[in-house]
Amino acid sequence: MNIRFAEENELEQVNILRKQVNDLHVAGKPEVFKPGFGPELRDFIFVIWKDPEQKIVVAEEDGVICGFAVIHHIFKAGSPFMKERDFLDIDEFCVDEAHRRKGVATQMIEFIKDFAKEKGFHRIELNMWEFNKSALAFYEAAGFETFRRYMEMML
Repeated sequence: MNIRFAEENELEQVNILRKQVNDLHVAGKPEVFKPGFGPELRDFIFVIWKDPEQKIVVAEEDGVICGFAVIHHIFKAGSPFMKERDFLDIDEFCVDEAHRRKGVATQMIEFIKDFAKEKGFHRIELNMWEFNKSALAFYEAAGFETFRRYMEMML
C-alpha cells in the first residue's frame, strides 16, 4: 500500500470513491444531500486540486486508488470571544468498501498526521455525519475526540 499525494491523472479514480461517499450521504440524510453524481460534483475535484490550501491524499495499490482524503488548511481569525485558529481539516475521507478493515484508513491518518506535524499544525479536525456509525467508530479508534456537536430539530 502506497499512501501519497494524488497525481492529476488519478482524479477520475478519486471521483469513483467520492461517488461512494455521496451515495452514503444521500441514503443517510436525503433531506440534505443531492442524489446523483453529476458533472458539477464530478468537476469539483478539479476545484479542490487547483486550490493551494487543499491537498488530496490517496492510498494506491497496484495502480488502483483504494482510498482518498481531502485535507484543507483552515485559518480562522480571532474574535472578541475566540482565539485565532490555524489547523488542518480532513474535508473528505473514504476507503473503498473492498479495501476496508485492512489498515488502509489507519495508514492514511498516519500520513496526514505526519504531514500536519511537518507543516507545524498542532491540530487536525474533521466533521462527520452522525448516521455514519462505522466512520465514528474508526475516527474514535484513530484518536479523534468529539469537541463540538451540531444538533437539529426536525419540524
